[in-house]
Amino acid sequence: MSSTDTAAPLAKAAAASDDASVEAGLDALETVQAQRTPIGAVLRQKVLPPVLGVLLVLAVWQLAYSLELTTPDKLPSPADVWDSLTELWYAGTLFSIIWTSVWRGLSGFGLSVLIGTPIGLVVAQLKPVRAALGPVLSGLQSLPSVAWVPAAIIWLGITNSAMYAVILLGAVPSIANGLISGIDQVPPIYLRAGQTLGATGLRGARHILLPAALPGYLSGLKQGWAFSWRSLMAAELIASSPDLGLGLGRFLENQREFSNMSGVFLGILLILIVGVAIDLLFFSPLERRVLRSRGLLVNSR
Repeated sequence: MSSTDTAAPLAKAAAASDDASVEAGLDALETVQAQRTPIGAVLRQKVLPPVLGVLLVLAVWQLAYSLELTTPDKLPSPADVWDSLTELWYAGTLFSIIWTSVWRGLSGFGLSVLIGTPIGLVVAQLKPVRAALGPVLSGLQSLPSVAWVPAAIIWLGITNSAMYAVILLGAVPSIANGLISGIDQVPPIYLRAGQTLGATGLRGARHILLPAALPGYLSGLKQGWAFSWRSLMAAELIASSPDLGLGLGRFLENQREFSNMSGVFLGILLILIVGVAIDLLFFSPLERRVLRSRGLLVNSR
């Protein structure tokens, strides 16, 4: 038999082997994607570490109190802070205090998204606008939000409008810059493909730019929420009026005026818990979903 006659079957066999390898690899990939992490592993990996971290902090806190490193009026015990929490609970004011701040923060953040997103799109797409506004947005992002509180009070008085103004001035630059950064990372071939298919202008922004820039945009949204929350707390700490109601920032300042360190610690903890809860309940699942949809979290559930 000639070498030509034997080469053809060998080539076919090699091609069949390659096809089988590819199919096996795809089947293995599908199998990995279909697997779900057992609930016990989720509890060990995701729940147990932060619980142990909280317990460690409480233990160190209680130890510092027991060793009398400072006076009780400066460092209350965890039990004293718990007593302050139960007082608010039985008084029926705990949830109203939290909700006053949460509603302001979420609504202000929503307005920031509506304003910051188109600003980011325009700045990212138009070079003259970027040259003019890019440094301004970066400067505003680095400016402490508390610096806007006196100006907002002078402009708008001690009102909810002043609170929202401080939130917007703190969050909009972060959201816009996050979107700009995400758009800068979009491969040019996506934009050319969209233009070829007729996705230009607003259609291109909706169907090409925003989906492709979603990871960077999401990072900007997370940072924007952090700025919204911090800006609001700064405004509530400084501005005081019966018309504003009692939020977490004002509650914290009231406890400081009463020299109630247990109440101060409680206010700090509530502000921290709300900020972390919003991130865990909304932004972290959204981020995992985006990354998983792009094949970056195959084993994560």
